Amino acid sequence: MDGDHSNGKGAALDEEFTDYLVANKLTPLNLFIYMDEHMSRAFDPVQLGSIELFCKAAELGSFTATAQVLGVTPASVSRSIQRIEARLGVKLFNRTTRSVRLTHDGELYRAQCQQALDQIAEAERALTGRQRHPKGLLRVSVGTVYAHHRLVPLLPGFMAAYPEIELELNVSNRNIDFVEDGYDLAIRLGEPRDSRVIARKLEEASVGVFCSPDYAARRPPPTSLDALHQHDLIQFITPSTGRPFPWSFIDDKGLPVEVSVHSRQRVLEDVLAGLGWAVAGGGLFQIYHFVAAEALRQGKLVEVMAPFAGRSRPFYALYPQHRHLSARVRAFVDYLLAAVRP
Repeated sequence: MDGDHSNGKGAALDEEFTDYLVANKLTPLNLFIYMDEHMSRAFDPVQLGSIELFCKAAELGSFTATAQVLGVTPASVSRSIQRIEARLGVKLFNRTTRSVRLTHDGELYRAQCQQALDQIAEAERALTGRQRHPKGLLRVSVGTVYAHHRLVPLLPGFMAAYPEIELELNVSNRNIDFVEDGYDLAIRLGEPRDSRVIARKLEEASVGVFCSPDYAARRPPPTSLDALHQHDLIQFITPSTGRPFPWSFIDDKGLPVEVSVHSRQRVLEDVLAGLGWAVAGGGLFQIYHFVAAEALRQGKLVEVMAPFAGRSRPFYALYPQHRHLSARVRAFVDYLLAAVRP
């Protein structure tokens, strides 16, 4: 009869399972470990419990500590790790009598496993309705200009609205790898060319040409695009290409144009230095209105060439295409959209 364990083998398995439950707490993880230890002869799936256990051991750096936290025996931890290593054919930990430390292969495996576990947890939260209360760590990478003059002033409001979210902000202009660097979201200028990344436009940021009142008094602003080159210009060099960033205008026919400026005054990496240079009276500088707004209010800058203004550049929120969009990311993006769009 199906399910009859009256034979010797079935009785032995029942006794073995009973002994296991007596020695360990009855938790989903312990059931996964038991199945991993006793059913792998019949099946060879990726064992979720063992993966969760491996990630916890990698985090704590100790099999004993992992066993205590998860409520299992140290022997179960060791056996599960050994089976993963045997299945993969690589060594995941360097073991000593005092601690365990991930190998290079172990680091790579942990990054992928932790991402998979996070996605499973997010999927469960979505199904159980916990999306209404986003929680956990959110890691965001953002460029310096957008961080200082757009994002950071909005963060206190976001953190107050979502008290269960932890926010880790990386402010840098370098390109990132979502998998290797572990970021959930990035904010960058321009639409990405990488098809593996989903881009959601946050805003079109208008640009203008600015200078100090002192410079404007000494050098009357240009009244045509051709006259631009007669002035002291502060040129920004794009970090990714090493080339001068073109200035954007609307010409006298109402058409958008890009003007390549050449100057003996150049700024690399940090565009905010160009703003400070203009405030100090160094010449004309094109920058976003949201960056120049405070200096304009304080009378440190004036806008010139207004008849040729009207151009903008897009900023996007980026996240990996293959990754489940967590409640944390969705809440963050929605909050930004509501804050920056008119």
